[in-house]
Amino acid sequence: MTDGAGGTGGTGGTTGADGEPEPSDGLKAFGEVVKVFRKRARLTQEEFAPRVRYSVPTVASIEQGRRFPPPAFVDRAEEVLDAFGVIKAAAKHLSRQRGLAKWFHHWAQLEADAAILYTYECRLIPGLLQTEAYARAVFVDQLPPLGDEQIEARMAARVARMALLTERPNTAYSFILEEHLFLRRTGGVEVSRKLIHHILLLAQLRNVEVQIMPLVQENHAGLHGPMQLLETPEHKWFGYGEGQESGHFHTDPAVVSTLQMRYARMRSQALSLEDSMSLLERMRGAA
Repeated sequence: MTDGAGGTGGTGGTTGADGEPEPSDGLKAFGEVVKVFRKRARLTQEEFAPRVRYSVPTVASIEQGRRFPPPAFVDRAEEVLDAFGVIKAAAKHLSRQRGLAKWFHHWAQLEADAAILYTYECRLIPGLLQTEAYARAVFVDQLPPLGDEQIEARMAARVARMALLTERPNTAYSFILEEHLFLRRTGGVEVSRKLIHHILLLAQLRNVEVQIMPLVQENHAGLHGPMQLLETPEHKWFGYGEGQESGHFHTDPAVVSTLQMRYARMRSQALSLEDSMSLLERMRGAA
C-alpha cells in the first residue's frame, strides 16, 4: 500500500527520538519566520493559537519545523500577524512533503484543516487510527520493497498525521471499519492487540466515532470500495478514493452526494457505537 488512503501525511524527514519527524531546513526556516512575527506582535503561542484557529501543540510543531503548515494556517497567520506578505512568501518555498504519494498531497492539505472527516476502509486500518508498530508492518511488507530511508520518511509523515485526532478537537471524525481488518492480524498478534487497545482509547475522544461493519452483512452500501469525505471550514464537501498506485479527488457535487448517500447508509448498516466497542473489547481479549 502506498502512502495515500493507507494513511500518511505530514512533513517527512527522519524520525527523532520523540517519535516526531526531524525538522527539514525549509520547515525550520518557515517556523522561525512565524515565530519572529508572532513575537513582534507580542503574542504567546497560547494567545496566537486561537486567533489562527489551531491548537497550541500544532502552532508549536509548525514553529519548530515539525509540521507542514496547512494553507489556512498560512493565510490566517499572515493576516493576524500583519506580516507584509513574508509568511505567504516563505510558504511558497516549502518543498513537497516527503513520505506522501504525489496524488495524496491535495487531500492531505484539506484533511489537516477539515471540519468533518468521514472514512470507510475495507483494506487496512486508516492511517489516523494506526499505531506506529502497525504502520511499520504495513511499510515493511510493501512491494516493491522500500529502503530504510523510505520507510523512515513514510513513518515520520504518518506519525505527524496521527496527531490530527488530538490536535483538532473541534473536527468531527467518523470511521467505519470492516471487522476482517482486525482478524487479519497484520504485524502479528501483539501488534493487533495493541492496535485494538489504541483504537478503543481514541474512540473515547468526544470528536471520534468508530463503527465496525460486521463480517456477515447481507446489505452493504460500501461494495464500491474505500472512500473518504470531508467538509472544509468553508462548508464545502469533497471526496477521495484510492486504488493501487492512484488516487482520485472528487469535486463534482453529484459524485460527492452519491458518496455521502453511501456513507450514510453504511452508518446505519454497521454496528452501533456501543456494539462496535463491545466487539473490539472482545477481540482485544482474544488477540
